[in-house]
Amino acid sequence: MSTLIITAHPDIESLTHHAASRLRDALGHETTTVGHLAQEGFDPRFTLTDRQLYLGRGAPEADVVAEQDRLDQVSDLVLVFPIYWWSMPALLKGWFDRVFIAGWAFDFDTAGRLVPKLGHLTVHVLATAGTAAGSFERHGYTQAFATQVGTGIFDFCSMRRGGTAFVYDSESTGTESATAALEAAVSSISAAISPASAHAPQPSIQGAQE
Repeated sequence: MSTLIITAHPDIESLTHHAASRLRDALGHETTTVGHLAQEGFDPRFTLTDRQLYLGRGAPEADVVAEQDRLDQVSDLVLVFPIYWWSMPALLKGWFDRVFIAGWAFDFDTAGRLVPKLGHLTVHVLATAGTAAGSFERHGYTQAFATQVGTGIFDFCSMRRGGTAFVYDSESTGTESATAALEAAVSSISAAISPASAHAPQPSIQGAQE
């Protein structure tokens, strides 16, 4: 069992990066790798080349193939990201747009029926949000997120759904509360991947936001 953690945040001092680091510590560095899309310079723009590929012309670009290759080598994928406008950052959305393409993430048979191809992957979500949990529920964003991302992406490609954990009020709670919420989220995701994962007490996360 191996795990790939993907982040989408420009600030290495952010709560998002801290969460990814804590999760890797909990799961073990030997079986866990981290891909920081922003720091690696992944280009999320869906260009004319991507459009031509969608139309069945040409081959995937090298950066797309590289992402697919590292996903092919793991059993678990963890997406760690901040909530922007009630959804994932554009960087992460562009990663899905360009990487999870026909011929690799899914295909169609001769009768035009969908053939999902990512059944080997279990996907987990650890998201940080500056808003309270009640706001998500009250405005229907929890269900909207589950439909858009869970049904629209994960289920479409036949990825198995693993753990989901949100760290709410990430910018307005005190350091102690934020640390506790983050540790609870890390424990939830790591337990979904490896129930035997142990968590040692960690120092506070002063100054980290989303």
